[in-house]
Amino acid sequence: MLKISHLLFSLAMLATPLAATALDVEKAKEVYGPCAACHGQFGEGGKKGEYPRIAGQHARYTMEQLKNFQSQHRLNLPMFPYTKERELPDEDMKLLAEWLAGIELPTRMPTFRGDEDALTRLKMVEKVMIVPRAEGNVEAGGKVYQENCATCHGKLGKGRGMFPMIAGQYSNYLKKQIDAYLRAERPHEEETAAEGILYELSADDVQNILAYLTTLQNPDESTAKPVSAGD
Repeated sequence: MLKISHLLFSLAMLATPLAATALDVEKAKEVYGPCAACHGQFGEGGKKGEYPRIAGQHARYTMEQLKNFQSQHRLNLPMFPYTKERELPDEDMKLLAEWLAGIELPTRMPTFRGDEDALTRLKMVEKVMIVPRAEGNVEAGGKVYQENCATCHGKLGKGRGMFPMIAGQYSNYLKKQIDAYLRAERPHEEETAAEGILYELSADDVQNILAYLTTLQNPDESTAKPVSAGD
């Protein structure tokens, strides 16, 4: 029954674009207020991955996860109080998800013009998000990723629709979620040929994939390019 309800919800979301109307940015910031304590002022997350980056994430995916937290289909006790209907109605979830999707976090330190005041410079630097390079074999990780993960998460890890962006996400957080999937503590929603692929990967494969993903956070870097599974 849960799978049917989630399928219906997903179809409804596809039929109703989240960005159908102009965003009320001030309202979105107000709704986001309680979230900033954990997820950061700009949705950059915090505590080295204890709280995930949510800025730039696909709106449909964010909306679905908020609904999952609310229904406790995805069990996360700290999130439940913030997503109960009286705290976060559907219209606020949609607004929040779309606003977060539009936030861009630079992956390079800013170049100052020289006319900025100290506060402006501080804010420019605070918005920069650079995920530290994870240990592992980047080349091997790229091949495994492109062969097993790119179909859903994209060649550059940007995701699509209901599949989340994972490039630019904290490596520690990604590893924690992979472990949760493997322990069946977090349900896999997708019913595709890729379902269960994590069970086929070795611990070294996973670590190498994480290392590879850290090279994808900045598309301008020479290392930030898809690796063909056949290379």
